[in-house]
Amino acid sequence: MLAKGTEHALIGDTVICTSLAGDEIGRVRTFCTHPARAADYTMASPSPSCDIPQTFLEPILIGHAASRGSRIRFDTEYLGLTQDADGVTVRVRDRVTEQEFRIRADYVLGADGGRSAVAADIGLPFEGQMDLAGSMNIVFHADLSAYVSHRPSVLYWILQPGSDIGGIGMGLVRMVRPWNEWLTVWGYDINQPPPDVDDAMATRIVHELVGDDTIPVTIRSTSLWGNNKMYATSYRSGRVFCMGDAVHRHPPSNGLGSNTSVQDAYNLAWKLAYVLRGQAGEGLLDTYDAERAPIGKQIVLRANKSIEEFGPIFEALGLTNTGDPEQMRARIAARTDNTPEAAAQREALREALELKNYEFNTHGIELGQRYSADYGAAVVPDGTPEPEFIRDPQLYYHPTTWPGARVPHVWLADRTGHKVSTHDLSGKGRFALLTGISGEAWTDAAAAVAEKLGIEIAAHVIGPGREHIDVYEDWARTREVAEDGCVLVRPDAHVAWRSTNLVDDPAATLQQVLTAVLALQTSRHLTTGSVEGD
Repeated sequence: MLAKGTEHALIGDTVICTSLAGDEIGRVRTFCTHPARAADYTMASPSPSCDIPQTFLEPILIGHAASRGSRIRFDTEYLGLTQDADGVTVRVRDRVTEQEFRIRADYVLGADGGRSAVAADIGLPFEGQMDLAGSMNIVFHADLSAYVSHRPSVLYWILQPGSDIGGIGMGLVRMVRPWNEWLTVWGYDINQPPPDVDDAMATRIVHELVGDDTIPVTIRSTSLWGNNKMYATSYRSGRVFCMGDAVHRHPPSNGLGSNTSVQDAYNLAWKLAYVLRGQAGEGLLDTYDAERAPIGKQIVLRANKSIEEFGPIFEALGLTNTGDPEQMRARIAARTDNTPEAAAQREALREALELKNYEFNTHGIELGQRYSADYGAAVVPDGTPEPEFIRDPQLYYHPTTWPGARVPHVWLADRTGHKVSTHDLSGKGRFALLTGISGEAWTDAAAAVAEKLGIEIAAHVIGPGREHIDVYEDWARTREVAEDGCVLVRPDAHVAWRSTNLVDDPAATLQQVLTAVLALQTSRHLTTGSVEGD
C-alpha cells in the first residue's frame, strides 16, 4: 500500500481558493503534516499514513484475500436471505449467466455499502437521514502540476459564489494520483431532477474549478451521490452482521470511511474465527455490536459536523447574509484591504480556519477508540478508572494500556538490534502477552492456559538479554504496569486486560480472564482441558 499510495509528505497542504489558478484564501496543514503534529503520527504507529485510491487498494486486498484461500465471486448479485437456527441461506444471481443459486453459510456479513440490501432485509435500526444534499463526482485526467506541485495536497477546496447551483458555491478538486488524475466534487439540488452530466458539462465544471479553460481534460467517469447522516444503532440480527458503509453512512469528510470499515472487519473477523473453531462462545459475537456501533455513530456525527464547520469560513468572508454573487466576490476580495473592517475579517478567517483541524487533524478519532466493559466489550477491567484526556480527545491520540484501548506502539529491538514494534508482537490471529523479566512467570502461565483453552498466546518477555529489548525505555514509560505485571492484547491489537503486578496464581488468573473475554463456560475447560466443537 505504501508503494502504491501517495506518500504522507504530499497529502497535507489543503488549500481554500476561488480556483486553482485564482485567489488563495487560506491553507491548512492537514493529516498531521504540520511539523508539530507529524510527531504525533510518528509516535503512534510504526507505519506512516498515505493516500491510496480505491482503484489501487481493492486489487491489493482482493489479491491477498484470494492468496489466503478466499473465493471472490464477481458479477454476483445478492437477492435475499433466510435465517434458521443452524445457519443462513443466501439467494444470489450470476449477472453474466442470469442463473440464480443459493449459498449456505454459518454466518453472513453484509458489507454492501450505503444502500445496503442486507441491512434492510434484516431490519437493522437506524437513526438519522439519507440524501441531505446532492453531489456529483467527475473523475478526469489533466496535468495540473503547475497549480498544485508547489502546495501538494489531496484536497483543494474551491469557493465560487454563484456558480451553477447558486449560493456560496463550494466545490472540491481531489487528487487521485499526483498530479495528473483527479476527482472533482460539485453539488446539485437533490430536490430537483438529477442533472444529466455529459462530458461537455463535466469538462466545463472542471475548467471552472481549475480556473483555466486551456488545459486539456479527459473525462473518465461521472456519478451522482447523496450526502448522508445515518448510523445503525445495532449491527447484528441473529447470524447476520453488517459493517462498513452499510451501518455508518456519512460524507467523506475526515477520511474516516474506509478506515472505520477496516476496523469493523478487523474487530469481527477474529471473533468469528474463534467461534467457528470452537475456541470461544457465541456470546463473543455480541461484543462486535457493543464495541463498534458507538464508533460508527461517532464518525457519522463527526463527518457531518466537519461540513458545518465551513460555516464560520463563509461568515468570516461575509458570504452568509447576501445572495448576490457579485457582492460575495467583492467581500472575498475585501479581506486584502488596509482597513479596520478588513483586519477584523482576516482575524475571523484565521479563527475559522483553525476549526478545520477538527476535519483534517483528528488523530484521536482515527486511533483513540476505547472499548468499555461497562457496555459489553470483550475486555476485563483491571479496577482502574479510564485515563483522563490531557489534550483534546478528538485532535490528539492518548496512548494507554487501559483495557479496551488500542495497544500503544513502541519501538523495541530484537536480539540483532533491529527495531520491532509492539504492534508487530500483537495481532496475527492470536492473543499476545507482554511482560518484563520480573514477570517471566506470566509466560509459563500463558503456555499452560493456551494449552488448556486450545488457543494461541504469544508471550513476550521484554528486557535485556531477552528476545525483545526496550532499548529506548519507551515501553517502561508507556506500559502503565510494573515490570512484573503484564498486558494481554487481543488479536485485533486492543488490550483485553492488564495486571499491575505478578499475582499469586498467574495461570488461574489468566484463565479466568480469557474465559470471560472469550465468553467460555469455565467447566468446559477445567474438566476436559480442551475445547470441543459446538
